[in-house]
Amino acid sequence: MNFDRKQLTNEQLLDLYKKLIKPRLIEEKMLILIRQGKVSKWFSGIGQEAISVGVTAVLDKDEYILPMHRNLGVFTGRDIPLYRLFSQWQGKANGFTKGRDRSFHFGTQEYKIIGMISHLGPQLGVADGIALANKLSNNKNVTAVFTGEGATSEGDFHEALNIAAVWELPVLFIVENNGYGLSTPTNEQYRCENIADKGIGYGMESHIIDGNNILEVYNKLTDIVASLRENPRPVLLEFKTFRMRGHEEASGTKYVPQELMDMWTIKDPVNNYRNYLKEEGVLSDELDENLRAELKQEIDENYQKASAEPAIEAVLSNELDDVYKPYVFEEVKPNSSFENVRMIDAISQGLKQSMERHDNLVIMGQDIAEYGGAFKITDGFAAAFGKERVRNTPICESAIVSAGMGLSINGYKSVIEMQFADFVSTGFNPIVNYLAKVHYRWQENADVVVRMPCGAGVQAGPFHSQTNEAWFTKTPGLKVVYPAFPYDAKGLLATAINDPNPVMFFEHKALYRSIYQDVPTDYYTIPFGKAAMLKEGEDVTIISFGAGVHWALETLDKNQNIKADLIDLRTLQPLDTETIYKSVRKTGKVIILQEDTLFGGIASDISAMIMEECFEYLDAPVKRVGSLESAIPFTKALEDQYLPKQRFKTALNELLAY
Repeated sequence: MNFDRKQLTNEQLLDLYKKLIKPRLIEEKMLILIRQGKVSKWFSGIGQEAISVGVTAVLDKDEYILPMHRNLGVFTGRDIPLYRLFSQWQGKANGFTKGRDRSFHFGTQEYKIIGMISHLGPQLGVADGIALANKLSNNKNVTAVFTGEGATSEGDFHEALNIAAVWELPVLFIVENNGYGLSTPTNEQYRCENIADKGIGYGMESHIIDGNNILEVYNKLTDIVASLRENPRPVLLEFKTFRMRGHEEASGTKYVPQELMDMWTIKDPVNNYRNYLKEEGVLSDELDENLRAELKQEIDENYQKASAEPAIEAVLSNELDDVYKPYVFEEVKPNSSFENVRMIDAISQGLKQSMERHDNLVIMGQDIAEYGGAFKITDGFAAAFGKERVRNTPICESAIVSAGMGLSINGYKSVIEMQFADFVSTGFNPIVNYLAKVHYRWQENADVVVRMPCGAGVQAGPFHSQTNEAWFTKTPGLKVVYPAFPYDAKGLLATAINDPNPVMFFEHKALYRSIYQDVPTDYYTIPFGKAAMLKEGEDVTIISFGAGVHWALETLDKNQNIKADLIDLRTLQPLDTETIYKSVRKTGKVIILQEDTLFGGIASDISAMIMEECFEYLDAPVKRVGSLESAIPFTKALEDQYLPKQRFKTALNELLAY
């Protein structure tokens, strides 16, 4: 192995050695603890340390790094106290996740490290968002994100690299090519000769680096990072390396040919660098022994400190209180000037006034800039706020949602427009597995609003008509908003943007241009978790949201003899159970109307809650009405049959006659 020290001093060379052997010695300790049954799981980076150490040594302390579960050198390179790492690995309180996640599945703003999730790919898009915030702030910071050659097969890899290239984001995409995705060799993963070759397809600079040569890593990265600070752009880096242990310790390495193990053993990054330093006269056997002894003592003392911590005790309130970041509603009362506008206008006004109020708010979506979006809600926004803040995106919902997470990590707010709510399925993973879980896992919030143009009634067919709120009301950590009127849509959208938690904001397309209302011209907010009582009566409680509210109103207008409490939920998470229960206890009969298919919808949960909390007040079974158990058809006659509007009238009369 050829080492070139360039202009590095002896002190710098020795410092890199200390940084290199520290994770190796910790790993050796962990392997012993694994055999003793004192640690449940471990992902070894033995053989790959030079990459983590070199990258971390080059970057400034305030520059974000997004490592994987084999990058211990990133954490030690940022000088995280070892007892906190041991505490994390043991699920103790001094770790970073309060015992809720294991190994390296955590982040820490204090050390500017953003950990992975097991789905791997989304963190590449998160790096895009962090880098976008850096670029908007013009702070010349670089972001580094790690992945393995296995994850380069995921769609998120393509999406994130494409976005970074199009937006010229200062991101180092670091691929540790260690030859195997768990046990699958690279010749079964991709056909190009090198992963670095993929950079050509993205119009991106790329390099192949010997990942076992600490000086090559450090020197090349020093030059590249300096260049990126002056000329922001993404760079794809393929580090050729090898892991000498299994994917995780239980996996073993029986699938690896012995000759391959022997070849990479000779290329060990620690041993070769140590021999080089001895040849250079920088390191003596005595100094080496002293350094190792000091580190081993540090490791043992910190392990003992973490081991002495008591085990975490389960406290119910602690778990539930951390699902969302605490938020105190900021009430802004509306002015006395009103304008009669459509729902689509109210949403546009609310979004525009929030852009004026929050300088750090960025809107992202397909065709939202000059074109103004598929429904023209952002028409004129690019001219008013600039394309830096009103950003057209490629067709890549997953990476854009992840980028929203990255913006939030780095001090920005984002609103992401799904062109149609149906398309959120291709961005589903980062919403339910990253945004929703991040505060519970390591107390980071996701300040992201996802706008969801949804619903049938406009003959748009199976792929442009779903109302899929139940996908998200099921997921703890998300807030779900579904207004039925222009006034509510504007005020709730403002609150959604203020709220530091992830919000799914549903907007019914059939209501966009059909519903008018007097709406305050100025900015105002409406609290979440407060339903609207639209009508009051003693006969029955009707619960609905979205277009269903208008179907219920139409039914009641045509049947003046029915005296009903009509509840517009407005938000589905949080849910206003107090208003629901109070009404049910008064009327004794309840019918729940949703546009979504019936089975598995939120009406089922509300029905169950009413049965549990108000059973003794009921004079009839709880009725649920929803759409047919099929996809949404295109032709009007079929769509009318699919929707529950007509069936609601029949079900309501049956309930009243019970």
